[in-house]
Amino acid sequence: MVAEPLRILTRPELNRALLARQLLLERAKSPLPRALERVAGIQAQYAPSMYVGLWSRLEGFERDDLTRALERRSVVQATLMRVTIHLVSKRDYWPFEVAIRDERREGWLKAYPHRPDAKKIRAAARRARKALAGGPMSRADLDEALDKPGTPLFNGIGMEVDLVRAPPSGTWERRRADVYALAEDWIGEPDVDPENALDLLVRRYLGGFGPAPLDSIANWAGLSKKTIEPALERIELRRFADEDGAELLDVPRAPLPDPETPAPPRFLPTWDATLLGHARHTGILPEEHRSKIFNTRTPQSAAAFLVDGEVAGTWRYDRDRVRYEPFGRLAKAARRELDDEAERLSGFHA
Repeated sequence: MVAEPLRILTRPELNRALLARQLLLERAKSPLPRALERVAGIQAQYAPSMYVGLWSRLEGFERDDLTRALERRSVVQATLMRVTIHLVSKRDYWPFEVAIRDERREGWLKAYPHRPDAKKIRAAARRARKALAGGPMSRADLDEALDKPGTPLFNGIGMEVDLVRAPPSGTWERRRADVYALAEDWIGEPDVDPENALDLLVRRYLGGFGPAPLDSIANWAGLSKKTIEPALERIELRRFADEDGAELLDVPRAPLPDPETPAPPRFLPTWDATLLGHARHTGILPEEHRSKIFNTRTPQSAAAFLVDGEVAGTWRYDRDRVRYEPFGRLAKAARRELDDEAERLSGFHA
């Protein structure tokens, strides 16, 4: 029996799918943890980026909403995919952690050939666990408890012990995420097996960024394609092709808007995951502008704004207002909409 050809999705269709799933076509009214599950978490290396990213995605979002959620532990900050700090729901933390833990550790060990030896790392991890049993500790206090282990050894501890960042650190009010807690003490013991954890991780990615090729799933997760492939055999998928004939994977019933759907202007923070390499197939960041967002002069990346679903310039908050710099000429209607959005974002910063 000859298989039917896959439906081809154009670049505009993939663009609108990404925007819809990332809540950038229309702000959502979802509870904060649910919104994070829909977008597969938010990168959080720079604390204000979480807040701005959520403000652009959620109706009526205020800064206190996230700070309170962190304090109530319904959402969690931790080093997860690609050894990068992410903000995720409490429900998603353990599946994500369990799914990536082993390969993250192996990747870190390979990436740092001059790291401390494994025996020394494990011994320091045991001491760190004992110290943290009394509750959250700052990095400075942990360093004292561990006799100043230094950054390589401290990072190694994070590969052995499941840690989360505890507020007030890593918030708008106190931006450095340098207070740590044992994950099992902060949100409870894990209750997920590795297969189910990996399956959920893949479903979350496709729900937030799909349809996407296998390479993109692996790139985002920081896992090998070989690791991810078994999950693709277990979960229900629908399959498409891009304009070059490459296979795209997706979860059932995820939105695929009409490519002509209007896309309102949106301001994105530094390191917004929509702009990273795993989402290249969506065209949200035109290749001619990539070096303007990611370059050696802006190690945190530049904050960007979207016009009609594509990056059209950068922005910054300066002297009590949001100021944006377009890469080219903007239509009057687009500039009016951007001005309105910038005014609202200025109020959010104030």
